[in-house]
Amino acid sequence: MPNRPLPTIPVNTIGRLSLYRRLLLEQLEAGARQVYSHQLARLAVSTPAQVRRDLMTIGFSGSPRKGYAIREMADAIGAVLARSVETAVALVGVGNLGRAILAYYANRQPVRFAAAFDRAPEKTGRILHGCRCYPVDQLAAIIAREGIHVGVIAVPAGEAQAVADQLILAGVKGILNFAPIRLHVPPGLYVEHVDLMMALDKVAYYAHQQVEQQDASR
Repeated sequence: MPNRPLPTIPVNTIGRLSLYRRLLLEQLEAGARQVYSHQLARLAVSTPAQVRRDLMTIGFSGSPRKGYAIREMADAIGAVLARSVETAVALVGVGNLGRAILAYYANRQPVRFAAAFDRAPEKTGRILHGCRCYPVDQLAAIIAREGIHVGVIAVPAGEAQAVADQLILAGVKGILNFAPIRLHVPPGLYVEHVDLMMALDKVAYYAHQQVEQQDASR
């Protein structure tokens, strides 16, 4: 029997589903077994209607009287997000940020950092948080050997595009980019940009707006 094709889901919905799943697993650990849409919405800082729409997208429904079964909902979301399948990931750039990423994901299945790469000779050959670091010139061979489809870029902005090009040539299908630069990639290849400086600038701007409004009202 052929595998059932994955539904095409908008990027923002995928992000919310990932958040729901994490919150649901936390509720399971706390001993909860059922949850209502308004409870999940409060945890996700959303609305009950949005939660229900997102769950309808993946064909999951609950009972108005009993709510949703937490384990079943988490499993249903996980199936859509391919969370039941191990995801082999390559990290390029083993500086402070790269090491922090490896530490965070050290025991978080099903994500597995199968390889890390760096140009610095003193870093290659080491095992960092369970992940071996290789020279960058071995990137294509290691990615092919490990069946890696996701790449994480944690290098300076000036190196990021060249690293992305190497990852794409090696066969990765998605990139998580922490470098403060927008990458140029072929159509169809998904890139998620995480620009920490931009995020901090936005938070600082709105924080200053609040301070100025408070000062003006005194």
